[in-house]
Amino acid sequence: MRTLVVSALLTFFAAGHAAAQGGAAGFPAKPIRIIVPFSPGGPGDMTARPIAQGLTESLGQQVIVDHRAGAGGSIGAETLAKSPPDGYTLMVTTPGVIAVNPRLHSKIGFDTLRDFTGVTKAVTSPNIMVVHPSLPVSTVADLIRFARARPGQMTYASAGNGSASHLGTEMFKGLAKVNIVHVPCKGAAPGVTDLIGGHVQLMIIGLPVALPHARSGKLKALGVTSLTRSPAAPEVQTLNESGLPGYEVVNWYGVIAPAKTPRDIVAKLNAEIRKVLDAPDAKARYQALGFEPAGNSPEEFDAYIKSEVAKWAKVVKQAGLKPD
Repeated sequence: MRTLVVSALLTFFAAGHAAAQGGAAGFPAKPIRIIVPFSPGGPGDMTARPIAQGLTESLGQQVIVDHRAGAGGSIGAETLAKSPPDGYTLMVTTPGVIAVNPRLHSKIGFDTLRDFTGVTKAVTSPNIMVVHPSLPVSTVADLIRFARARPGQMTYASAGNGSASHLGTEMFKGLAKVNIVHVPCKGAAPGVTDLIGGHVQLMIIGLPVALPHARSGKLKALGVTSLTRSPAAPEVQTLNESGLPGYEVVNWYGVIAPAKTPRDIVAKLNAEIRKVLDAPDAKARYQALGFEPAGNSPEEFDAYIKSEVAKWAKVVKQAGLKPD
């Protein structure tokens, strides 16, 4: 009888130890879903598809892209926050979803630093500052001088209140000490249309959206918003080197999981996703869209998320935006 009790206890503690370790050796045992908190066809979808395909091949289980659009990505994030922390539900996120939205909405169903853990940053893409061709400026320094001489007379378009184009321009205004009036639009494309039509004079927007218009002469590119030049547009200087040292607003997409997901499962997912990002075909596919693969460790990504939350809180406060 004593032998049976000891054996049962050993079995119990062994099972508990395996559970504590997260069971990565047998993971995954069923399909995985990657939530994309936006509509199909956008940059989030473009980020998720190669990852899902690559993981399906390497892990031997189907990885499904699950679109949960709405509320600027918050619906998808709330879904992730309520999912079991077992590695079978992930999400592709942006700084807008997990760093900006909580500052703009008082009633939101997640806390970024409490409810999520980073798996890896996936890709980055700079924005680009473009102006109407009639504006008599050729560099960012020219623009700053021009705007300072005309406080409140210039206008800029954004993809909407709280969007990256809005907050990125507000950051520019704060660093450059200029007063340019915000004209929110119903998305990136309407904003670019207004800029091409001369209804506004300036816009900071995603590189893939604006670059074709800049190269056709419909817009004038002044600088990209990364600290180094983009391989997709090496001829365009950075704001950092052309009049505004230290300015950086980079679009990024990364993979996160629910908090308390076992660390060995997070580590396994990190390793497999980074293999996908480093694969020549996926890298070429991303670069053709203006993205650069940017995989990092879970610890590095967690630290980066924390820094993004702090950075965008400061920008939201500077812009005078209040939670609804």
